[in-house]
Amino acid sequence: MNRPNTIIIKNITIYAEKEIMKDSFIQIKNDKISKVGPMNECPSIESAEILTFSSDFCLLPGFIDLHIHGVNGADTMDHSFEALSKMAQALPKEGTTSFLATTITQSNEQIEAALSNVSAYQVALPSEEEAEIVGIHLEGPFISPERAGAQPLSHIKDPDLALFDQWQELSGNQIKLVTMAPEREHGLAFVKHLTNTGVIASIGHSDATYALVKDAVALGLRHVTHLYNGMRGFHHREPGVAGAALDQNEVMVEMIVDGIHIHPAVVNTTYKAKGANEIILITDAMRAKGLADGTYDLGGQQVEVSNQKALLPDGTLAGSMLTMDQAIKNMKNYTGCSLEDITIMASKNPAIQIGVFDRKGSIAVGKDADLTIVDQDLNVVLTVCRGKISYQKK
Repeated sequence: MNRPNTIIIKNITIYAEKEIMKDSFIQIKNDKISKVGPMNECPSIESAEILTFSSDFCLLPGFIDLHIHGVNGADTMDHSFEALSKMAQALPKEGTTSFLATTITQSNEQIEAALSNVSAYQVALPSEEEAEIVGIHLEGPFISPERAGAQPLSHIKDPDLALFDQWQELSGNQIKLVTMAPEREHGLAFVKHLTNTGVIASIGHSDATYALVKDAVALGLRHVTHLYNGMRGFHHREPGVAGAALDQNEVMVEMIVDGIHIHPAVVNTTYKAKGANEIILITDAMRAKGLADGTYDLGGQQVEVSNQKALLPDGTLAGSMLTMDQAIKNMKNYTGCSLEDITIMASKNPAIQIGVFDRKGSIAVGKDADLTIVDQDLNVVLTVCRGKISYQKK
């Protein structure tokens, strides 16, 4: 059954782009936000689908996950339409309406297959009733073997500008974010090249010193991949990558707030140091998310999943089982931040960072109707992707 092309959500608290509006309504028409206002201005449209809530429920901009490998048994590196569709259909349940399909260090052939598959999937116009792939996060292979983490060592290589340009062309210019180690040969030149071509250079899986990170920031580095994980840690005489990330206001930091990758006290300390405007909540989830404990594949490696923890055989953390709705709950619990701060870290910042804030990342007339409704306990009860109801809690 086709739904009406106009949806009105009534009597709800709306976290709009410039204000918090209690007892308000939002009108969605032709997949866009067409009106937002107080209930006394709510239009009466007979053909519209009406959804009535109460001010106990909050309407937030849809979450944008800039770092996710897989979910529900599927992974970006499976390089199939079925895998991408499975991911896109699973994510609205956790309030995610857009994401970057994230690769892992692998052979050139495997990476190229994944890149061309994402490009073809976007051209094929996937269903609007699923989270939108807004680009690709290329995590590796231009990283440090000393800080490989769960990235396969055998496929790590030095930054290669010509190879990256080939990959960007193959992806249909969909690579928006690249995790790399600037201390590698040609690393700083690569940061500059990415910046000059409109791609966000992110430091991650890096053993760089504080001084080198500052050099990279001067050349355009603007992002830190999963802060504290896969990088030279903080020391009071050599602040390393982690210390530079806290010190340099120019960089946004990704955080996996699952209580496993970062201690809650460190999450709170980071929030105090960086503030909501410099933090992006991500999941870094792998294919086992949403599935039972067991053995799974990540980049050709065996991963054991038990009690929400994913580990390589040597005990290295290998991605997460985190959902975005759990990430926002944890962030609020660990830091006491406001729900407005949550919308900044989970929606606004990622949208600005990858250049889609003109159509996503906040609730404003004319933007895509990417919306998430949560109850008082921050449980997702309804998700709208590009104007279509993609998830509704039973």
